[in-house]
Amino acid sequence: MPPTAMASTTLFLPTAASAAAAATARRHPFFNLRTPSQVPTARLRRAPGLAVVSASASPASPPASSLDALIFDCDGVILESEHLHRQAYNDAFAHFGLRCPPSSSDPLYWDEAFYDELQNRIGGGKPKMRWYFGENGLPSSKVFETPPSTDSDKETLVDIIQDWKTERYKEIIKSGTVEPRPGVLRLMDEVKGAGIKLAVCSAATKSSVIMCLENLIGLERFNGLDCFLAGDDVKLKKPDPTIYITAAEKLGVESKNCLVVEDSVIGLLAAKGAGMSCIITYTPSTASQDFTDAIATYPDLSNVRLEDLKLLLQKTLVTG
Repeated sequence: MPPTAMASTTLFLPTAASAAAAATARRHPFFNLRTPSQVPTARLRRAPGLAVVSASASPASPPASSLDALIFDCDGVILESEHLHRQAYNDAFAHFGLRCPPSSSDPLYWDEAFYDELQNRIGGGKPKMRWYFGENGLPSSKVFETPPSTDSDKETLVDIIQDWKTERYKEIIKSGTVEPRPGVLRLMDEVKGAGIKLAVCSAATKSSVIMCLENLIGLERFNGLDCFLAGDDVKLKKPDPTIYITAAEKLGVESKNCLVVEDSVIGLLAAKGAGMSCIITYTPSTASQDFTDAIATYPDLSNVRLEDLKLLLQKTLVTG
C-alpha cells in the first residue's frame, strides 16, 4: 500500500474571471499562483452525453470555409494520461525522498482523488509543484537535506524533480501499453485530407509531448502538423490563452475560425480566452466539470466526423 503523507488540501476550479486575471497578473519569482481562497469557484455538473448535430439544421448562408484550423490538446485528448503523470510524479518523489512536511516518515504521495483535482486546477508540472509546496511548505529531500530557503534553490529543486519525472513518464509511454483515445487518428486524417490546418497545443514539457506524439500518432502525422506548441513555448500556462493566441498567429488564421478539442475546464477557459470555439472530450477525472461554454461535449471522438464540426462552428459563427 502506498504511503499517504500528503497533506489534506482542497482545490477549486477556475472560472473565466480567474483566467482573465491570470493573463494580466504580474508574475513573481517562485510562488506565483493564487491560493484557492483567491479564486472564484466554478459550478460543477455531470457532463452530458454525446451532443447530437443534425445535418438538416445547417444555418442559412453559412460562411465559406469557416473551419480553418482544428487544434488538439494532448494530455486527456489524444491520450488518457493523467494517471500516468501521477505515477511518474510519485516515482520521482520516492526517488528523491521528498518529505512534506520534513517530519514525515514516508515520501510525498499524491493519491488519485487529490491529483484529479490538482490537474484540473493547475496546468503544467512545475506550477503544480510550486502551488503544492506553497500551500504545504518546502520538503526535505536527497537534493536538499533541509528545505530550500532561497528562490534559486526552490527553483532548482522543482527543476530537478520535473526533469526526472519527465524521463520517467517517457519510459511509461515507450512501454507500448498506451494507445490514442478513440477517433483521434481518424479525425486528424480527415482534417488533413480536407486541407484544413491541424495543430497540437499542450501545457506539458515539450520533450515529453514530442515523445508522446511520435509514439501515439506516428512520425508522419507529427511531421505533418501545421503548428505544434508546448509549455516551453509560452510564459503563461493554461487557463491563460497565450498558447492558443500564439497558435492562431503561427497558423495565419483568425481565432474565430479555429476549433479547439479539450478535455477540461482549464483548456476550455484558455480556448475561450483566445476567442476560439471549443469542444470537449471528457475523461473520468473531468466528467463532472461545468462545460457550459463548450459548443459540444462528447465522451470521446469515435462518432465525431469533420462535417459535424464544420456545422457546429458555422452555427456558432452565425448565431454569435
